[in-house]
Amino acid sequence: MKISNLVNAFLGVVFFASVSGANAAGNELLNVSYDPTREFYDEYNKKFIEHWKKTSGNDVKITQSHGGSGKQARSVLDGLKADVVTLALSYDIDVLAEKGGLLPNNWQIKLPNNSSPYTSTIVLVVRKGNPRKVKDWSDLIRQDVQVITPNPKTSGGARWNYLALWAYADKKFAKDELKTKEFMGQVFKNVPVLDAGARGATTTFLQRGIGDVLVSWENEAHLAVKESKGNLEIIYPSISILAEPPVAVVEKNAARNGTLEVATEYLNHLYSAEAQGIVAKHYYRPSDAKVAAQFTSLFPKIKMVTIADFGGWKDAQKKHFDDNGTFDQIYIK
Repeated sequence: MKISNLVNAFLGVVFFASVSGANAAGNELLNVSYDPTREFYDEYNKKFIEHWKKTSGNDVKITQSHGGSGKQARSVLDGLKADVVTLALSYDIDVLAEKGGLLPNNWQIKLPNNSSPYTSTIVLVVRKGNPRKVKDWSDLIRQDVQVITPNPKTSGGARWNYLALWAYADKKFAKDELKTKEFMGQVFKNVPVLDAGARGATTTFLQRGIGDVLVSWENEAHLAVKESKGNLEIIYPSISILAEPPVAVVEKNAARNGTLEVATEYLNHLYSAEAQGIVAKHYYRPSDAKVAAQFTSLFPKIKMVTIADFGGWKDAQKKHFDDNGTFDQIYIK
């Protein structure tokens, strides 16, 4: 299914995967996710429905909601009755625990790998033949290069993009923050539009033909290249960031809905060999080492920083993305 056919004018659009007879209380799940997971969960849901029927004897209907990760978290906080959340970064789930009391504060230790069944990284996407000769982050400040990246105020992917850029500049300028901020400001001067989410940014670049470089999730980049039929190319920068999109059961909602058991298994099954194969098929990096070993050619090794290098998500959010953080300081339009 084409990316363009999946984009809706408003966030929170809902997609359904269902089987007949799955209408009893406790047999319906709402997974509130972020933008680029649509195709992955569309396939995974079908497999999980089969798995749940085989192991429990019960049917289940799975409802999907997608949008910018930050906006999705706020929707759940405001009352969207998610049974599970599969968001772009742990900070967005921490908000549900700390401000909403919807799950325990230690939610991230309940599943392996910091509750991240797959990982990704941030790459650059250019048009066929790389006409602007973009090779690394340093090229994004050139006056002849127009950059497409979403809004870090609403998009988790955009925050990963921003931190990958910051990590490059921080190294280049030997931790001179004034020079790093100047570099970041020059990049964002070249951004003509800030879409609310990663999928919107991909559509701007691919369908609307705006921009010379798309800063993107690796998996979203592969999907864009595939849809473009070879008219786009992926550039791996000299340094990027290990993106760990986490998942969690929204325990308060699931308990009320009678879905705690199926919701827990829905996330546990993401770590199965079957699901990890689907993870790789949709260009996420599998957390299972045996499955990942089968896809080494698809996921090249690059130097990556981690969120720990920024002090964790709470520190990164406060410094860079809260009101009057570095993004507000450097973004002038």
